[in-house]
Amino acid sequence: MWIFGYGSLTWKVDFPYCQRVVGYIKGYARRFWQASVDHRGVPGKPGRVVTLVPSEDPEEQVWGIAYKISEEDQEEVIAYLDHREKDGYHRKTVLFHPQDSSVAPWHLTIYLGGDSNPFYTGPANEDGIADIIARAVGPSGSNSEYLFQLAEAMRTVGVSDSHLFNIEAKVKRILNVCSKN
Repeated sequence: MWIFGYGSLTWKVDFPYCQRVVGYIKGYARRFWQASVDHRGVPGKPGRVVTLVPSEDPEEQVWGIAYKISEEDQEEVIAYLDHREKDGYHRKTVLFHPQDSSVAPWHLTIYLGGDSNPFYTGPANEDGIADIIARAVGPSGSNSEYLFQLAEAMRTVGVSDSHLFNIEAKVKRILNVCSKN
């Protein structure tokens, strides 16, 4: 069994796995269109985390990390991830393409916050998203930490993500302005 991480699972892996592979899935875009009241925000003051939305371009790529879960750990890991991703995410099987193109693609599981869940915010202005992220804090820490960790994880694997990096730059400007006051 394989799990694909495209958000916090790219940098906060707190479950057992036996192999890690960098790669991408096609036909989706990573967007900060999911409210978080359980990790990076609170009820009444939600933060923003990423979800995947269907892309108009079937070749668009979302890069992340695939984790192979050993058979003896599968039940425990699924139970853990079902709880961790409980606020609006469901499991879906997709085709994963490893960074090493000599390795054939394979199917794996992703957690997807679709547009029918109560925490899906839909399209939003990047300035508005940045403002929310700069100020939100939840039980798992500041929303800006989530954003910065995800951006760094994508840089580490050599990926450019304009939505992610634009919001990161906007949040850094907001936080810089706030720290000067």
